[in-house]
Amino acid sequence: MKKNIHPKYHTITVQLTNGETFETRSTYGKEGVVLRLDVDPTTHPAWTGVHRALDSGGQLSRFRKRFKDLKI
Repeated sequence: MKKNIHPKYHTITVQLTNGETFETRSTYGKEGVVLRLDVDPTTHPAWTGVHRALDSGGQLSRFRKRFKDLKI
């Protein structure tokens, strides 16, 4: 394995949008830096699995109509 090509891991603090914090190891920034999240994984649909599809005859409706008979 090549030497001195891998990033250095260190401890950082992650701050969620609701103010909660936790420590993790990362290559982001320098030791002890605080990473403030703009998108909270406890409430964002990408992580919670709760999606609201607000589409009235648009792209989502066309997709569903086109692939309605597709069996996976």
